[in-house]
Amino acid sequence: MFVYEKKLQYPVKIANPNPKYAKIIISQYGGPDGELGASLRYLSQRYSMPFAELKGLLTDVGVEELGHLEMIGAIVYQLTRNLTPEEIKRSGFDTYFVDHTAGVYPTAASGLPWTAASMQSKGDLITDLHENMAAEQKARTTYDNILRLVDDPDVREPIKFLREREIVHYQRFGEGLRLATDKMDCKNFYAINPSFDK
Repeated sequence: MFVYEKKLQYPVKIANPNPKYAKIIISQYGGPDGELGASLRYLSQRYSMPFAELKGLLTDVGVEELGHLEMIGAIVYQLTRNLTPEEIKRSGFDTYFVDHTAGVYPTAASGLPWTAASMQSKGDLITDLHENMAAEQKARTTYDNILRLVDDPDVREPIKFLREREIVHYQRFGEGLRLATDKMDCKNFYAINPSFDK
């Protein structure tokens, strides 16, 4: 069971709307390496993890990613509030606006809607932990790309916070991988599984 605290993990207070920024930042809401997919990936993988510490890790990070999804939604909303029709057209936000008005919708910056095909839950602890480490690096790269394109400090600060959390999650999954390989019976380790030798 989750307990919801009614505040963002990091404050989002954007003074100046900017739909051009919203068009790129939306990718971390519903893009292939965004927070929605990360949360669902980890909260799904936890069921097949054989060790309590790893179940806990996946639950903790998965719930935190829901908080990050909420932050990205707040950023996109604040960047698109009270736009005039002229601002919508001039910024190129019109293609998004036609389908979603200024509603926050899980999509990539490219316009592709979120799909579960962008995430993986394999049920193999080594595979899933490697998947998670790669996913955190892809999310970090996406945040790097956003920071290259955005110069408003009101937007940059929460994005920098989210980028830092991707690094922490990567490190925690690396620790989880070490824990898993230390605890596994060598007969079950994927590299020397005797069932494949027959």
